[in-house]
Parts: sequence; structure tokens; C-alpha cells
Amino acid sequence: MIRVMQGDITKLEVDAIVNAANESLLGGGGVDGAIHRAAGPELLAECRKLNGCDTGDAKITRGYNLPAKWVIHTVGPVWQGGNYNEDELLASCYRRSLEIAQEYEIKAVAFPAISTGVYRFPVERAAKIAVSEVRRFLASDDSIAEVILVCFSQDSYNCYLDAVKQSAENG
Repeated sequence: MIRVMQGDITKLEVDAIVNAANESLLGGGGVDGAIHRAAGPELLAECRKLNGCDTGDAKITRGYNLPAKWVIHTVGPVWQGGNYNEDELLASCYRRSLEIAQEYEIKAVAFPAISTGVYRFPVERAAKIAVSEVRRFLASDDSIAEVILVCFSQDSYNCYLDAVKQSAENG
């Protein structure tokens, strides 16, 4: 099941939340900074041991002070006009995060709108990629019961909700 909601991903009581991280995994702005602040200093200490993460890949840590037991850190692409493999790299973020969730037997996972903030990925395009990848994964694997797409802004929420509706209509 895919659900879209507007709110603060750091408050969700799910098995795992996904962090839209930078390659260092050492915290930053936006959702990344909010997750690091909410999780506490132990998250940063564990992230230091991971030696960063490539764009399009993902790594997992404990959730520490978050309601979520796990944090899956993924590095989305910076939008450069669409000619630098941005779509595939973003799709890979969702795939790799879901593969890790499957490996850790995570039943409920929440994603932010990866790359749509300071990385400037067009929200409507990102929403379609996110929904497509999540649907494809859930169609081939039923180990994850719920994927929540968490949007901070109303505009983002509307785009992700539209993408879910269009995907459902198109089968």
C-alpha cells in the first residue's frame, strides 16, 4: 500500500524513515538536518563509520531518538536539467532504499520527497518516478506492507497525491 501525507517525517512511528542525505551522510539542511537533530548525536557517530554514500545508493543506521527504529540514508541527484542521468539516479534511490528495507524485514517505511528541496529536482517529475518505483517494487515483493510518501509542503503533497492517483488509474 502506498499512502501520501503531509507532515514531519521525524515524528512518524514506522519501522524506518528514509533520509534524503548528502554524500557525506554527516547531516545537512532540510530533511537531512531535521532527522539528525531529532535522532541525536549517536546518529552522526554511526554515520561517520559508513564512509559516505554514492548518489543513487542507500545505507542504513539505527534511528536512536526517533520513533522509527531505522534510518535509511539515500543520496538523491542534484537536478542539472535532466541530461545527467538524474531520473535513473532518483529511481535508484527508491529501489535501493526498498531493497534495504526488505533485507531488514521492515514492514512500514516513510520516504521524503527526495531531491526536490535544495537539489531542485522538479517535484512533479520526482513524484512520478517515486510512485513508479515504489509500485514496481511492491508488485514483485509483498514483504513491505506500507510505503508512506511524506511531503513537507502543500505543493509537494498535491504532486505526490496526483502521481499516486494517476498511477492507480493507469493500472
